[in-house]
Amino acid sequence: MSDMITADLVDLDLSVQTKEAAARSLAERMVALGRVTDLEGFLADVAAREAQMPTGLDGGIGIPHCRSAHVTEPTLAFGRSAAGIDFGAADGPADLIFLIAAPAGADDAHLTILSSLARQLMNAEFTDALRSVGDATAAAALIRGDEAPGDAAPATEAPATEAEGTTADSVSASAAASADADTATGEDTDAATARPFRIVAVTSCPTGIAHTYMAAESLENAGREAGVELVVETQGSAGFTRLDPAVIAAADGVIFAHDVPVRDKDRFAGKPTVDVGVKAGINRPAALITEVRGKAARGEVSASAAGGGTPVERTGESGDNYGTKLRKWLMTGVSYMVPFVAAGGLLIALGFAIGGWEINKAPSVMEHFSWTQVDSWGALLFQIGGVAFGFLIPVLAGYIAYGMADRPGLVPGFVGGMIASNIAAGFLGGLVAGLLAGGIVLAIQRIKIPPVLRGIMPVVVIPLISSLIVGFLMFVVIGKPIAEAQKGMTDWLAGLSGTNAVLLGVLLGLMMCFDLGGPVNKVAYAFATAGIAVQDPSDSAMKVMAAVMAAGMVPPLGMALATTIRKKLFTPTERENGKAAWVLGASFISEGAIPFAAADPLRVIPASMAGGAVTGALSMAFGATLRAPHGGIFVVPLIGNPFLYLVAVAAGVCVTTAVVIVLKGLRKPAPGAAEAGTAEEAAAATATEMKQPVAA
Repeated sequence: MSDMITADLVDLDLSVQTKEAAARSLAERMVALGRVTDLEGFLADVAAREAQMPTGLDGGIGIPHCRSAHVTEPTLAFGRSAAGIDFGAADGPADLIFLIAAPAGADDAHLTILSSLARQLMNAEFTDALRSVGDATAAAALIRGDEAPGDAAPATEAPATEAEGTTADSVSASAAASADADTATGEDTDAATARPFRIVAVTSCPTGIAHTYMAAESLENAGREAGVELVVETQGSAGFTRLDPAVIAAADGVIFAHDVPVRDKDRFAGKPTVDVGVKAGINRPAALITEVRGKAARGEVSASAAGGGTPVERTGESGDNYGTKLRKWLMTGVSYMVPFVAAGGLLIALGFAIGGWEINKAPSVMEHFSWTQVDSWGALLFQIGGVAFGFLIPVLAGYIAYGMADRPGLVPGFVGGMIASNIAAGFLGGLVAGLLAGGIVLAIQRIKIPPVLRGIMPVVVIPLISSLIVGFLMFVVIGKPIAEAQKGMTDWLAGLSGTNAVLLGVLLGLMMCFDLGGPVNKVAYAFATAGIAVQDPSDSAMKVMAAVMAAGMVPPLGMALATTIRKKLFTPTERENGKAAWVLGASFISEGAIPFAAADPLRVIPASMAGGAVTGALSMAFGATLRAPHGGIFVVPLIGNPFLYLVAVAAGVCVTTAVVIVLKGLRKPAPGAAEAGTAEEAAAATATEMKQPVAA
């Protein structure tokens, strides 16, 4: 690690108050050494990684990190804060801050070194030495491993080479010692009880540099203390080596500590499983070991392990309440449905644009298609889009069930969704079918069965029984009432006019701008797309789609305009984000305003909602229609009353811009703002001297 951290990259008196300022201060040292080419671009990448999950760890550690195209070589900077800086850890501020910068194409050797540091952070002697070290050179040497943290390593600590390599030998040795201790104290020495409990674990995080290896080290340490055999597979950026199938087969339980899907998860099917976020693996490994041992003792097999197969991202803690879980299940279905909506809707819209509004009456292109006729190409696009739309409700239902029960939920979910589509139960029917399918699969999986039958359960028994039950309920019991409710909602929507339509536009505008791509935004979007997801949508349904897309464009465009008009109210990073927000907003990507909302939610979100409400109301009042479910300004030719539609968008953008400028203008300057500005100017001057680009 000699070329990764030097004394110039160490600040033992990091006197800033926020994690953003800490990252900037340490990143400026990287810029000064030529390790980072674009300060603002790199900090934007750090902020994006931080937005995925806070990087604060229990024990006073902050470890912001990212992979970035603005990094020339893997670099580590270290700062020590006397006052502490909040990085989102549950136990309070961090006083040891490590900023890890990895190039977009970092090689495996450097990533291995970074993973070694991550493991070292789980060593209390190492962190204590960093808190007491007196000069930057010694701190850099300590982090590099050139100096030991103490006179002698604790006798109970495994050598670093063992921790970094395959853990099976060290864990087995620990387990053997535990077994000997049991024998010495007179415990039962029967082979069945003397064998230590065996756990296999998988850790992974979005970047695959720090948290992945810290969770692994934490679990291994807890395993040794608990006297269990625990072997970890780290699925990091440098790739991963799969656990020996024999080790997995012999395991009594599984721990998944991850924030990205576990790769090849079906290897762990049929075992008691604890599935949590990666920070739980770092902060409470002993509790996870206790939990998986309890599940094994009760004979519980989790839904995720029982079916194996393609994993659902489970980033929440195991204690999520039912409402949170329900939201995640529904969002899983909607997220898988949206690409079908976008592809099918745009193809249908292009078919109308090329072939005219009568193209829906064209014969099948299998019967008639001419390479030289424009109408034939329009019919082809329209009919392909119609096929894509035919998948909407089955995909929605299938992946809601998938979110609840993993792969075993797919078959009954798709069957229930197709039935809902065939009986005209529509979007509501798909929601109910997906929840039914997932719930029925979960109920079947709770039934205790002999181990010999577990292999055929996810392939034969569960799909057969669950599909039969879901099909019976949808056809005979609840399908017709849901179809009637769907028809009533459609009729109500078709009858909207005047004030009622405007009020609906206000509501949809507020929802689209409330959480900028989050659950509330997606509910409004799903409501709109469900209305046009038919071969011949009503005029009212297309008005709703137009209002939703127009309102969704407002927040990023409003922030972009505000950063252009009043630059002094925004940080350099926000001004850079404002440039990207022009394109994102024009493309109907509401998430373009998230960086602004994350930094100042009490001003940005109300301003966005105000502009969205105005745009939604005006779009409905103007009678603008839209058949395409996505595209922003790029589908303006497909919009009914396009000029007034753009007026509605422009009005909302102006409202958002004005409100956010007023609200930010009323804000008192934060303490230290002048110093921060001075530091930014100094960094810019330094970068200029070094001929390094600095964003405006």
